[in-house]
Amino acid sequence: MKENISRRDFITVPAKGVSAAVIAALGASLIEPQTAQAATPETYLKVPLRFFTAKQAALIEAACERIMPADESGPGAKDAGVVIYIDRQLAGPYGHDKYRYTKPPFVQSVPEHGYQGKENPREIYQAGFAMLGDGFVSLTPEQQDAKLESIEHSMFFQMLRTHTIEGMFCDPLHGGNIGMAGWKMIGFPGPSMTWRNEIDKHYGEAFRPPPKSLVQLVGHPVKGMEDEPV
Repeated sequence: MKENISRRDFITVPAKGVSAAVIAALGASLIEPQTAQAATPETYLKVPLRFFTAKQAALIEAACERIMPADESGPGAKDAGVVIYIDRQLAGPYGHDKYRYTKPPFVQSVPEHGYQGKENPREIYQAGFAMLGDGFVSLTPEQQDAKLESIEHSMFFQMLRTHTIEGMFCDPLHGGNIGMAGWKMIGFPGPSMTWRNEIDKHYGEAFRPPPKSLVQLVGHPVKGMEDEPV
C-alpha cells in the first residue's frame, strides 16, 4: 500500500497487538528498531497522517476517546486507532465527496434522505476543529464531555460519533480496530464467508473463535476504498 506524504506529520499509537500486516497497511515505522513480534506495551508506532496535522489528530483523538472511552469492558477509541481510520477516510474519496451527489439545491430534508448539505466531510471537520477549540485536549474528562454536549446537534459531532463507531469496529485494513480490539470486545469473529467446518465440533458449548481480519482470511494485502484515487 503506497501513499504520498506531503508533510511529515505523524501520530503515535501503542504497538501492543499490532500485527506486521497492520504495520505495513498503516505505512508505519517503529520508533525503536524492533519487530512486531518483539513489540511490548511500551513500544509505539509512528503512523504517517494523510489529512490531519499532528495537532488536529490529537484533538480528534481526545474527542473520540470521550465518545468511546476505555473501561472495564475493553480499550477505547485511542488504543483502537480510531483517529487513523478517520484520517484515512477524510484523505480519500469519501472525504472529497467523490461518491455523493453534490449539486444544489442544498436543503434540510428528512433523516431518511441522509446529509443534504454543501460541505464535504473534510470541510465539516475543518469547522469542527474550531468548535472543539485548541484547549480541548488539556480539559478534564468532565469538561470535555460538557464541550461535546454543547455541540452534539452539529453536523460535525454527528459525523464524528459515526466515524468513531466505524473506526472502533471496522476491519483493521482501514486503519482502526487495531489489534481487533473492537471485535474482541463484542465477540465478533471477523468476516469469514463460512463456518461449515465448525458445525459438528462444538455441540453443547459456546463457540467463540478468536477474530480474524480480512487480510488474515485471504492471505494477501487488501486495498481499502480510502486508498483509491480521489
